[in-house]
Amino acid sequence: MNSAPLPSRGNVVTGRGPIDPELRSLLDTFEPLSVSAASLSQVRTVVAETVAAMPLADDKDVTRVEVRIPGEGDAPPVRALVYRPAAAEGRVPVLLDIHGGGMVIGTPEMNDARNIQLVKECGLAVVSVDYRLAPETQAPGNVEDCYAALRWMHEPDQASFVDTANIMVLGESAGGGLAAALALLARDRGEFDLQAVLLLSAMLDDRTGTDPSVGGPFADLIWTRDSNAFGWTSLLGAAPGGDDVPAYAVPARASDLSGLPKTFMAIGALDMFLHENLDFARRLADAGIPLELHVYPGAYHGFQMAANSGVAQQAFANLKTAIDRFALTSWTVG
Repeated sequence: MNSAPLPSRGNVVTGRGPIDPELRSLLDTFEPLSVSAASLSQVRTVVAETVAAMPLADDKDVTRVEVRIPGEGDAPPVRALVYRPAAAEGRVPVLLDIHGGGMVIGTPEMNDARNIQLVKECGLAVVSVDYRLAPETQAPGNVEDCYAALRWMHEPDQASFVDTANIMVLGESAGGGLAAALALLARDRGEFDLQAVLLLSAMLDDRTGTDPSVGGPFADLIWTRDSNAFGWTSLLGAAPGGDDVPAYAVPARASDLSGLPKTFMAIGALDMFLHENLDFARRLADAGIPLELHVYPGAYHGFQMAANSGVAQQAFANLKTAIDRFALTSWTVG
């Protein structure tokens, strides 16, 4: 059976409400990202060229250095960008930033402007990790790279600037899935505590997209069902939706979410990942995890790229407020 065609881009009404008017123009300039085994190399090249065409921001109030972090076990070193307030003295809260890209594309430089803004406005440091990508590296290699960055923050050489009681992890899209997986891994290993987890449009469940009836007619905007299936297949080494999928690869498969840090979640109402995020949020709440959840009407996956839109600015303001609050509080979950 053929699925119903997507509405034309002139038709902005969906089952979950209209596309935010300020987000329509992005769809005219940004075609859906179609990633497959055949196109992956080309897509990576295009992404790399696009990032290279946007020079790293230069701000006198923020220092940025590239570091190589020892990998976990026999894994290779992990590249990361470290951002710090230039005038900071002593230890500051640290945000471990995990970029998106469907598990198969992306670099820390994609988040450069946002990370500089967070450093300036929140007074914290950011460590943005260049984790290994699938399919060259399958699970759990990528989350182990993120764990290596967490371990590095606790090393004596970083003691001068890292407030280890105030380490938060932020992830967007695939990075959101890795952030949730890292929280599970840190909880289970019991070596390091996380103060909070912030999940933006998180890619949490390999089963999303396998059912064409789920996600609504605008689910294939920016990031498509086929690309999603390819990303999960690349990470897992098997088709998504199977049995015995490890939670450190797919956080939605975790049977127990108790003991996780307080969590901030944000998602667009037109995002293909909406249902998996709402389900994950419900399970966090049921487990007694302090939770803040935002659902933005009229917003699709990647709406933050329309940085000047009202909804993107509101989303950033909410994120910043949560970071400020999390960095200053220590909640005890009974």
